[in-house]
Amino acid sequence: MVDPLVLAAFLPAALALNLTPGADMMFCMGQGLRSGGRASVAASAGIALGGMVHAVVAGLGLGATVAAFPWMFDVIRWIGVAYLLWLAWGAIAGQSKNAVPDQVRSARAFRNGLIVNLTNPKVILFTLAFVPQFVDPSAGSILTQFLIFGGVLSLGGFVINGLAGIFAGSARRRLAGGGTWLNYVSGGIFAALAVRLAVMERT
Repeated sequence: MVDPLVLAAFLPAALALNLTPGADMMFCMGQGLRSGGRASVAASAGIALGGMVHAVVAGLGLGATVAAFPWMFDVIRWIGVAYLLWLAWGAIAGQSKNAVPDQVRSARAFRNGLIVNLTNPKVILFTLAFVPQFVDPSAGSILTQFLIFGGVLSLGGFVINGLAGIFAGSARRRLAGGGTWLNYVSGGIFAALAVRLAVMERT
């Protein structure tokens, strides 16, 4: 188990990271603008699950493999770029989501959040660099500690990113008459995230 004092030191660091605007928050806001608050919360849940997967991978030591073999980093990264561009095209194409049931939109948003998170290799490299600072090999299972710390990060991210998406969704309701340009805004967010992922460096 994790020492309570170590966990107490980890919590404010994790909160600061969660509050820092980043790709996950922007993605949830894009989902909120496109499909509403419920979809943005579902997207945040998908991102949180992806974060836990990254924690498991890092805890098992597989993250070091991605760091050691640059071609693996690039393959995962370009899959993520392609998927984000596909989402951007779907938004900008102006496909109406009004006739789609909320549960379907939420399921799609959850899937999109999960895939976008899993295809961002920078997340696993960050997990591999940040979490071990708080891991104590003498305290027990390293994987369990990664799961605990990853759970804290994922839960905080779920709440904060979800709230950001709900805010964007409320703006969407207030601007209900501007559906076309809102599609362009959300598509632009997805495209910008794709560019950001495409130009990122491994270090």
